Amino acid sequence: MAEQQVQPLHNEKHANIKIQNGINVEFMKTQHLVPVVAHEFARVANEFPMSFVKNNEAGTFQAVAMFGLEPGENLFVEGDKWTASFAPMASTRYPLGLVKHPEQDQFGIVIDEASPLVSETDGNALFENGEETDYLKRRKESLVSFIEFSQVTDAFTKFLADKELLIAQTLTVDIKGEKKDINGIYLIDEKKLNELSDADFLELRKRGYLAPIYSFLTSTHQVARLARLKANQA
Repeated sequence: MAEQQVQPLHNEKHANIKIQNGINVEFMKTQHLVPVVAHEFARVANEFPMSFVKNNEAGTFQAVAMFGLEPGENLFVEGDKWTASFAPMASTRYPLGLVKHPEQDQFGIVIDEASPLVSETDGNALFENGEETDYLKRRKESLVSFIEFSQVTDAFTKFLADKELLIAQTLTVDIKGEKKDINGIYLIDEKKLNELSDADFLELRKRGYLAPIYSFLTSTHQVARLARLKANQA
């Protein structure tokens, strides 16, 4: 797989660059977990199971969509095609990204020049006469939204962790009659959720957290779908 060549986006250096919309399938085919933001939980839940993974060093949790049942496996990539009808924001913002300025509270835009979605011939122009195109402006807005959504999701996840609503879970799936355990993931503890005090439950509602919680809980039914896909591909 080609190495990434991430460079700051510049109106002169990248004057003739065009970007195709799409997903970097080459990169995605080895990703079994991809970060998701609370704002897309409802859509994610229609396609993929979600879980939380723990960063043991920092003690923090991150919400992820599960595309496979083991590391390096993505059951939604066939050949060079993405087969699901939806892809999370984290995977559609590529080949552009935002990088925080080390000294200032500002973000700069970067581009992976080695991406198969980047060329001088196909796709949407980023600059015209040195000015940003409407396409680039839209892409920038969605990158900024993703940062904002990520911050909201971090606060949501921290709230769940603080209220001890996240529980380490082993998921057992059935693949062609063989049982397989998936470890190292955290789910929302439905029993504890139902035992919350009225004040805590009201707090969840006020913060707008109930909808993503219920989407997350619904999504776990999609684990069976992953097992079916894995059985079919085997």
